[in-house]
Amino acid sequence: MINLAAKDIQHSLSKFLITAISVGVLLGIVVVMIGVYRGMVYDAQVFIDDAGADIWVVQQDTLGPFAQTSKIHEDLTNQISYQDGIESAEGITFQTFQMENRYGDFKVMLVGYDPFGDIQVIDRGKLIAGRVLQKQHYEVVVSKKTNYKLGEYIDMGRDRFKVVGITDNTVSNGGDYLIFTSLKDAQTLQFTYTNERIRSDENRGIKGGNPHLVNAVIAKTKEGYSPKIVAKNIEETTHKKVFTNEEQRDLLLQKVIKKSSKQIGMFTVILIVVSIIIIALIIYTMTLEKIKEISILKLIGIPNFTIAKMIIQETVVLGVLAFISGNIFATLISGSFPKRILLIPSDSIGLFIVILISSIFASLFGIYKVIKTDPAQAIAG
Repeated sequence: MINLAAKDIQHSLSKFLITAISVGVLLGIVVVMIGVYRGMVYDAQVFIDDAGADIWVVQQDTLGPFAQTSKIHEDLTNQISYQDGIESAEGITFQTFQMENRYGDFKVMLVGYDPFGDIQVIDRGKLIAGRVLQKQHYEVVVSKKTNYKLGEYIDMGRDRFKVVGITDNTVSNGGDYLIFTSLKDAQTLQFTYTNERIRSDENRGIKGGNPHLVNAVIAKTKEGYSPKIVAKNIEETTHKKVFTNEEQRDLLLQKVIKKSSKQIGMFTVILIVVSIIIIALIIYTMTLEKIKEISILKLIGIPNFTIAKMIIQETVVLGVLAFISGNIFATLISGSFPKRILLIPSDSIGLFIVILISSIFASLFGIYKVIKTDPAQAIAG
């Protein structure tokens, strides 16, 4: 039996392919938008996964270093280290600022940690060149995307730092590149005033240097201890706000990036709706363009069901080709974005199912037009 859909597509193959590719570009943008959301969620968890801490201790009545400003004294680390159930604890700082080099300007998050401490916040598996910090001063580990090379020097504050290591896939919860220095250097950069400010304060009778503050204390629990119970005990004895690793993760996902993820989600839904409408219009227009041929088919006795099946088959083929070209397009452009685009096959398949089902329903407009078509139109010319 002759397949009407195949014959019709073959008759106008180039036009059909161009239409499918055009719709595919739109679907590719939808795939990219979903990838933006997935990338945002992934980036939000990169550092807390790399640090591997079970407990985060931050300033009282705050939501921690990622959602709010948090400053606590560094010597709190010693008190936490002796808490029941704690294996090790280390102070850590975070500072976001703009950097610029001959490769361009970019935003980074500077992480300060003790290179000789028990908790190493740099995932050695992500170290692609050089080494981690081995000195308390003037060394820095940078992200590959900053384009710094091993041995280069970076001016930060009043000091120069030598690049001793390069990491890949290390970003902050906001997608900014991570760079790492020793805790002592990070404290100087964040908490110590400039010479002019120090002289101005001294003239006012104000004296002070490095206050030895950190933004958080991270800790690992001993085997067999519940992080939630240990966190509660620390909160009661230190009067600080304490989060478990899972609570910190939920905080990032439910509060820090919640609004941005909702906005991307809304935009993605709008794009999906627009895609369905465009596919419906295309199928309807394709049906109108061959209304005379359809009238002839009805005149020679071809039933409405067979013609309707042809329209549905063309819709499915259009959807499949658009899906393939859309994914190719999304893959080609995803690497050009400044932040992570995470393309997951299950998302593409889910989108394909939604688009295909919606398109079949949308083709009902064309089928309705076929049913209402008078075969006499073939004779009327």
